[in-house]
Amino acid sequence: MTKQLHLGAIMRPVGIHTAWWRYPGAYTDANFNLKHLVHFIQVLERAKFDAFFMADHLAVLNMPVQALRRSATVTSFEPLTLLSALAMATERIGLIATASTTFDGPYHIARRFASLDHISNGRAGWNVVTTANPDAALNFGLTEHVEHDERYRRAREFQSVVTGLWDSWADDAWKRDQASGLFFDPAKMHVLDHKGENLSVRGPLNIARPIQGWPVIVQAGASEAGRQLAAETAEVVFGSSRTIEEARNFYTDVKTRVTTAGRSADHFKILPGALVIVGRTSEEAHQKKALLDSLVHPESGVPNLSIRLGIDASGFDLDAPLPEIPPSNQSQSGRDTLVALARRKNLTVRQLAQMVGGFGGLEMVGTANQIADTMQSWLETGASDGFNIMFHTVPAGLDDFVRLVIPELQRRGIFRTEYAGATLREHLGLPRPGNQFFPADQSG
Repeated sequence: MTKQLHLGAIMRPVGIHTAWWRYPGAYTDANFNLKHLVHFIQVLERAKFDAFFMADHLAVLNMPVQALRRSATVTSFEPLTLLSALAMATERIGLIATASTTFDGPYHIARRFASLDHISNGRAGWNVVTTANPDAALNFGLTEHVEHDERYRRAREFQSVVTGLWDSWADDAWKRDQASGLFFDPAKMHVLDHKGENLSVRGPLNIARPIQGWPVIVQAGASEAGRQLAAETAEVVFGSSRTIEEARNFYTDVKTRVTTAGRSADHFKILPGALVIVGRTSEEAHQKKALLDSLVHPESGVPNLSIRLGIDASGFDLDAPLPEIPPSNQSQSGRDTLVALARRKNLTVRQLAQMVGGFGGLEMVGTANQIADTMQSWLETGASDGFNIMFHTVPAGLDDFVRLVIPELQRRGIFRTEYAGATLREHLGLPRPGNQFFPADQSG
């Protein structure tokens, strides 16, 4: 069988480009309009997307107010609340939400995602993040951000506790025998009683084991610590490679780590994020991109660059090359990738700020055929297992992709025309994990 492309859609924010909401015809309130979001996810489900993905932010003041006032991301729904609502408006598409291991408790996370998995009949996924934004720490009783590697050490323990809580009950624990009055079998309940370096959690979870066994585990970190955590614990990685060469190196590295950890590389999917702008002609697509970039206000450029680099760039000479950037306590892989891009393309600070002020990641701009060529090449040459699609604006960008690109991918036989299964694991070709505490309850 021809290797199949997996497609997710990044829908918080509904447009990753800073100026998406200024694009002609954009639904400017789409991040905080349930009616629009229901429409978007139903369009994606009709197109047979694997999943609808919600990123999250735990702070508003992550940039100067002059830049922040031009951002459409300052108000949006809490992801688990929204996805529970969207589960009732859909039947098959996966529902992936971001939740932080640094600023939440494992019992809360385990319970919320187990609930979403039951409500959606097995479509939940957890994007495990350590939270790079230092402003988030100030909202959770801390005076400074937790150090990068410490966040990852906590995340490893956190994920183990959450999966342990999901396995609190055997699938057949629930008797519900009216005649005897026995609701559950105590022998089918496991008390976790975890006491570790960072966490102490007794358990058991007060909710039945998720439909999927575990909601799908997603991870996005690309630093050394992030890659290793993903290889040992995740099932899907949202990559950030900007070139096919970078992507192949990342793909090979992480898949090798997966097999070294004793896991199946076939049951581990790598989906880079990609901003896709499609036109009926290449010229039309590039005109859309030029219009979009022209709408980025200068006040957004340098502050966004500062965030991405983890250093105040306001004093940099705008018309000089990017100076040497020291290490920071923020997202290291993102900073390193951006610096490498500036060096490779000989960009000035001004040019880099303009690029980052819009998006700055992997972009595919062209006709449906050109975009399908690129996606197929990445898929077939070991650069990715699919993509996490970002639209340049909504609704037009979403509608363009579904109307033009999806049929071309289907024509080539590399993307489904119908869902073969009902759960997110089935969409992604991932097995249902067995229960670590009840071996006889294996089903994956």
